[in-house]
Amino acid sequence: MEALRMALSYVQITHDTSLYQQIHRRLQDIPSTLPDAVSSVPPLDNMWIELTIKKAQLKLEKLDTDLKNYKSNSIKESIRRGNDDLGDHYLDMGDLCNALKCYSRARDYCTSPKHVVNMCLNVIKVSVYLENWSHVISYVQKAESTTGRTEKEVDPVVQTKLKCAAGLADLATGKYKSAAKNFLQASFDNFKYPELLSSSNVATYGALCALASFDRQELQKNVISSSSFKLFLESDSQLRDILHMFYQSKYDSCLKLLDEIKNTLLLDMYLAPHVKALYVQIRNRALCQYFSPYLSAEMHKMADAFNTNVKDLEDELMQLILDGQINARIDSHNKILYAKDIDQRSSTFEKSIAMGQEYERRTKALILRSAMLKYQVQVK
Repeated sequence: MEALRMALSYVQITHDTSLYQQIHRRLQDIPSTLPDAVSSVPPLDNMWIELTIKKAQLKLEKLDTDLKNYKSNSIKESIRRGNDDLGDHYLDMGDLCNALKCYSRARDYCTSPKHVVNMCLNVIKVSVYLENWSHVISYVQKAESTTGRTEKEVDPVVQTKLKCAAGLADLATGKYKSAAKNFLQASFDNFKYPELLSSSNVATYGALCALASFDRQELQKNVISSSSFKLFLESDSQLRDILHMFYQSKYDSCLKLLDEIKNTLLLDMYLAPHVKALYVQIRNRALCQYFSPYLSAEMHKMADAFNTNVKDLEDELMQLILDGQINARIDSHNKILYAKDIDQRSSTFEKSIAMGQEYERRTKALILRSAMLKYQVQVK
């Protein structure tokens, strides 16, 4: 309720009248049983809607006329800025598709790497709003290739924006390990991206994706010991505790803290669709790490450590065994989990033989290629 009221107030500083009306309808649809639900809904400001539509149309006509004049004069820089201004106005009106078209058109009039990067950032921003994640990745790569041409032109603020945008795209498409790596490369000192996310978002997304996908060594090296990511975590002591408890194998306390923040995470527009999957992966990784040092483990003790009962734990372990995440067998009668006895010597011998055969194949291929080049043999 409070979030909708704040959104309604914020939208009135833009030209997005359709979003204003949509939010107002949402407020009116709130059940009257909620305390102060009806009395706290402000009346629809029809005067503001009419005035804003007129202002937006006048500004649109002016910007469109200016752009036509720039094109008639064939001044690239002016045409580029004209497209950007028109894109900014469409974005302010909530017309994302036309905003994307205008920003994309500026591409043909970029005269420097800085202009190309600015165009990419504009397209990335609107593509995130449209949830066009393949477009986001494509333009992140284009911007990175542009900034990477000369080291002097690399802007740390731009680099951080690109890593965060790539992280959001990877998160949205379920590539949690790649998302974690991108968020972990963001620089706290150079973080300025209010259009898409906050520094606390970077901390949350980076930490949860890392917990779900990193092994113990990666977690310690890239997250817990990371001097740059620590700065993001400073604002969230609970998240920091979760990371440390997981690394210290205090899984009961770690999972309890995760449950405490779950409802808050479900309100996050980027993270909400992935909370369930991330929590499952984090729990599965914890189960695997708990058992990894042992040849056998009592399931009663294991159930206590994970705050569950033996029956549910057995079902979880059975699924992990079937998925190949735990190499073990279950003694269902005595409730003991046994690690499968692997003959390390035979396994190493088999790997060595396979590696030798691969080297032999590659060597023969290289010899054949050299002979063909030497005698100028061509296959037509």
